[in-house]
This record gives sequence, C-alpha cells and structure tokens, in this order.
Amino acid sequence: MVGMDRWKGKVALVTGASSGIGRATAVMLAKEGMKVAVCARRAERLQQLKKELEAGGAKVLVIPTDLQKEADIHDMWKSVRKEWGGVDVLINNAGLGWGGALVRRTDAEFRQMLEVNVLALTICIREAILDMANRDEGYIINISSMGAHSMRPGNKNVFYGGTKHAVKAITEGVRSELVERQSKTKIGMISPGIVATEIAEVGSRGRTSAAARAGTPLESDDIADIIRFMLSAHPRVQIHDVLVRPSSG
Repeated sequence: MVGMDRWKGKVALVTGASSGIGRATAVMLAKEGMKVAVCARRAERLQQLKKELEAGGAKVLVIPTDLQKEADIHDMWKSVRKEWGGVDVLINNAGLGWGGALVRRTDAEFRQMLEVNVLALTICIREAILDMANRDEGYIINISSMGAHSMRPGNKNVFYGGTKHAVKAITEGVRSELVERQSKTKIGMISPGIVATEIAEVGSRGRTSAAARAGTPLESDDIADIIRFMLSAHPRVQIHDVLVRPSSG
C-alpha cells in the first residue's frame, strides 16, 4: 500500500514534541490517523498539545521526558510499550545546540549536546529497532542538520555540527545493519538548514538569531511535510537523507 493510509492506527513516537518541528510533526501524524506518543521536558506544553489533538479525535500519549537522563529514556519506552505495545515510527527530533565560538562553550554545554543529540538518539534507535522487529514495516527518521554535511567559514556551531556528523554516521551505519539483516525497518535522515524554531533563538543567546540572518527561514511545517513524504513512499523506497535549505540561502 502506498501513501499514509498504511500507517493509520499505527504508533509514532516523537521526541522534542513540545515545540517546533516535533510539535508540527506530531500534529501531522495525528491528522493522518496515527496514535502519537509525544515526549519533551515541558509537560504543560505536551498536555496542551494533547488537548488540541484529542479535540480532533486523535489518540495521544504524553510522556514528560528529560533525554539527558537515561532512566527517563527507558521509562519513556516502557510507557509507550505498556500503552500501545511499542512503536511503528520513531521521529528522533529532540536536539539542542549552543552558538558561539568553541572556546567560549563550557564542559556542561558539550555534555548536554552529546547526551541529547547523540546518546539519547542512539538509545531510541536501538529500542525502536527492537519494537519493529516483528512488524510488517517500521521507519526511523532522525532530524539532523546541514551542519552534518559542511562547515562553512565563520560557522559558530562547531561542536553542534560535530554531534550532527555523528548522527549522519550512525544513521548510515544502522541502515547498513538493517539491510544486511534484511529487516523491514527503514531509517532515514532530514538535514535542514535554518528553521524558525526555538533552538535557533536559544542557540543565539540573545544575539541576532540565525533564523533572522538567513532571511526567510524554513518553517516547522516544511519539515513535517518532508516526513509525510518519506512515510508515504512505496515500501520498496528508502529515502535515506534529505538536505533542505531555505530558498533564500
């Protein structure tokens, strides 16, 4: 079956769903008839999202989660398995990054980026593969960055870019593992340029935001549309990496 109909009634887990790309993606998947588990640290925002989606008839599971804590990550997976028996689609969206020259960043900031952008993402990939092992189809989509592919002169997000390079390597390596095992689980990555989300504002630390410098940035819905496109493709198609920039830069 081609299109989103084959995912109706199936389970999606979206990390970092309290705002930005994660929120837009959760809304899209719910509208397409999927059961959606949403996780983030800000429980009140997740509850508001749940209220909005349930008003439209969606089934939503809220799981407040701090992805810097391994115990929280494992509790998140226990919750979705207890409620719905595991996941069919994983959207690894959560991420953080601090802007500014490397020498101005702290040990704690390096650790935060590693824990969320790399370690939590990798644990979630592993757990999703275990859930999807006995399913007819599964899809893992990692939200990466154009920083995974190039470091332009003047780039002030060096360590963040390094974590996204790691995501690129992990995604490619896992894809090879899945192909070797003849698994029905697919894995892909979306590498956006500047998107008008809170991470662009937080990373700028009060300076002129990256989104503003980019002219007209991408919107969160643009990335959600690409996720829909990836999930809608024929089962024989694996869209491995989508690079997307604003048309203005």
